[in-house]
Amino acid sequence: MNVSQVLHMNGGVGEASYSNNSFVQQHVISLTKSIREEAITSLYCSTSPRTLAIADLGCSSGPNTLLVVSEFIKVVEKLCRVSNHESPEYMIFLNDLSGNDFNNIFRSLDSFKEKLRGEMEHEMGPCYISGVPGSFYGRVFPKQSLHLVHSSYSLMWLSKVPENVNNNKGNIYMASTSPANVLTAYYNQFQRDFSKFLKCRAVEVVEGGRMILTFLGRKSNNMCSKECCYIWELMAMALNDMVLEGIIKEEQLDTFNIPQYTPSPSEVKLEVLKEGSFNVDQLEVSEVNWNVLDEWNALACESHSSESLNDGAYNVTQCMRAVSEPMLINHFGESIIEDLFNRYQEILIDRMSKEKTKFVNVTISLTRKP
Repeated sequence: MNVSQVLHMNGGVGEASYSNNSFVQQHVISLTKSIREEAITSLYCSTSPRTLAIADLGCSSGPNTLLVVSEFIKVVEKLCRVSNHESPEYMIFLNDLSGNDFNNIFRSLDSFKEKLRGEMEHEMGPCYISGVPGSFYGRVFPKQSLHLVHSSYSLMWLSKVPENVNNNKGNIYMASTSPANVLTAYYNQFQRDFSKFLKCRAVEVVEGGRMILTFLGRKSNNMCSKECCYIWELMAMALNDMVLEGIIKEEQLDTFNIPQYTPSPSEVKLEVLKEGSFNVDQLEVSEVNWNVLDEWNALACESHSSESLNDGAYNVTQCMRAVSEPMLINHFGESIIEDLFNRYQEILIDRMSKEKTKFVNVTISLTRKP
């Protein structure tokens, strides 16, 4: 699998698009809002740059990246009013791999800027938004050109499938039945990738600049903990059923592995300390239901009927489809997709009726050292 070519979320605005199935990611962004606000406030109050350069790495194709951008701008504009400063000019860089549907974002920019200006009590500074294709595991920006870097639910994706995982039979990711060498290979690839990421950002971020990074992760020290691997194990169950029925060849399944690593807080912090260019300001763990609408329904005091359970499984299926469909089509072909996700949804209905299912998020806030 050439990850740089096939790793992208479903584009467009269709039923299976990332744009319409990124509620989990949106909720995680809302959970980490206070960390972002602290970072941008501290940065602006200590530097007051005339031009503020912000990069969102792994922006994808949905509305979430612009939600984050608007938050940053609103905080800075409020600080400017309080301190009687002139608003800075904003340079916003949206980065993702070249296969990302940047056009879906670009089409919404005019309405985004108009809405943002309408929400301001005073005239805001000019805002220039650019798309920057390329892997964030290499250099993407000029030296010392960024004040703030944000990334949410992107850094768990690896630059490639780890090497020497051919014996991960019947699995598509780390699992309780994965051999020890598979777990080691995944962890080593994460270490290499995140170390490269930090080295590149150390060159690109100004002294005193900030980074806020949120990973899909885990609390446990167990690499194949259920809290991080279960969602993929259930998809593997559906694929294994299709192997048994002769729909998919066993060799196809055994050569497919997801290029993702869900780190623990200690693993994230260790790589930051080893690289040495950033101070750790905050390190937090949060959780969100697989079906994020469960939490919204709970707030509205709505009951969990069989219909809502089916809807919940459908929502999770669509979320996972938006994330994984391009990779699955690349490896297995398009003809199996509808069957696979129908089976996956049935498995989810069963498991979600019996268990509390949550994603774990690891968020770290960093400052570039002098």
